[in-house]
Amino acid sequence: MRVQNDMRITIRVDKDLKERAESLFDRLGMNMSTALNVFLRKAVDESAIPFPISEKRTGFGAGHFSADITNAFQAAVQSEIAKNQRNGYPTARYDAIKKQAYLESADGTREYVIHT
Repeated sequence: MRVQNDMRITIRVDKDLKERAESLFDRLGMNMSTALNVFLRKAVDESAIPFPISEKRTGFGAGHFSADITNAFQAAVQSEIAKNQRNGYPTARYDAIKKQAYLESADGTREYVIHT
């Protein structure tokens, strides 16, 4: 017989933050409990909070390299594209060879924008 070592914890969190976090974790294929366990394991493994904590309240400021901003932007764009594809929405793209914009459907079909 296996002994259960799991403990239940209760935390208070802003309703909007909880809903946004649950939505994110769902897209990542996990629930809130799994996500918090991932965070706790990482913190214990590193003996620290596994990300920088600062007084900065705005997105990118001093101390960030342009590569950081570019990488964050690209990740956000890819996340939005993936979300749109999961929801069946077309994605705006650009064909560098044809030098023309197009909409790409979730099934991969393209509809090029026609200039008039």
